[in-house]
Amino acid sequence: MRRHFYLVCGLLSLGLGAIGAFLPLLPTVPFMILAAFCFARSSPALEARLVDHRHFGPHIRRWREKGAISRRGKKAALTAFAFSVVLALVFSPFPWFLIPVAAALIGGTWIWTRPEG
Repeated sequence: MRRHFYLVCGLLSLGLGAIGAFLPLLPTVPFMILAAFCFARSSPALEARLVDHRHFGPHIRRWREKGAISRRGKKAALTAFAFSVVLALVFSPFPWFLIPVAAALIGGTWIWTRPEG
């Protein structure tokens, strides 16, 4: 039962990551890392395919070995956070735009403090 749960979660993460490759504010690599985590517990063959993938494999391996995010990945994430904050400031009324601002500050700080690989 657990194996099926992880397989479904891995496939959902893989799908969200694939969608994120085309939508600018939806991240791709974190979903691929989550998919690899789930596939490691459900399907070693799918995990191996993802870890050996030409584009996503290096990110997954860096995260697993050192908890590292590339400088390019950090810049992309922080740019997306900044864009989201600007959208919130433009389209949200007073107390509500503080939520994305707080999320961007917390998430951005966490991302920036990860090691680079």
